[in-house]
Amino acid sequence: MSGFSTARLKMVDGQVRTNDVTDRRILDAMLTVPREAFVPVARQALAYLDLDLDVSEGGAKRFLIKPQLTGKLLQAAEIGEGDNVLVVGCATGYLAALTATLARQITATECDSALAAKAKDACASLANVTCKAAACAEGDPSAAPYDVIILNGAFEVTPEALLGQLKEGGRLVGVSAQSTPPRAMIVTHTHGEFGHRALFDAAAPVLPGLERAAAFVF
Repeated sequence: MSGFSTARLKMVDGQVRTNDVTDRRILDAMLTVPREAFVPVARQALAYLDLDLDVSEGGAKRFLIKPQLTGKLLQAAEIGEGDNVLVVGCATGYLAALTATLARQITATECDSALAAKAKDACASLANVTCKAAACAEGDPSAAPYDVIILNGAFEVTPEALLGQLKEGGRLVGVSAQSTPPRAMIVTHTHGEFGHRALFDAAAPVLPGLERAAAFVF
């Protein structure tokens, strides 16, 4: 077993299972998808640590969120094999690659065009994944409506455009940093209404374009 394979097993056993991720499909995906392939070579030794991993190469900081939070958000989303899923702020595409094992069709957006290109390359072998450069707050209306929208990060403002792309009965999962402490949140679309439910305390980097506007100070 290679060093990365061993690290992947330790990540799943030590970080993911121990945080109440019990969906076998998600555990299998996290054991199979090589996280190091989505990380710059100079940082691959950090690929399986319990941290939000900076994968940016110049420009704004962009991250793969912690493995345990990734697993818990995927489990909360209850993704079905026939689902059409939008992954927002996909960075280099790791979350999209995991989701590809669970759903029928994945659209992944990334606001940094260079990282979107890396995600496209990293997911090139996955026939059900389309990676695009797009602002995080905008989503991708062309492939909407979505059964599930999953955010690879946090939001400080209500993602109105994303909610508008949810199918009836659909759900959005991500980390709400609109209040303290930040919490993982699921938003469901039912009968034209949106219901919000906090899931558990969680922290993640805020996605570009979903930050709270800075207050003006005299």
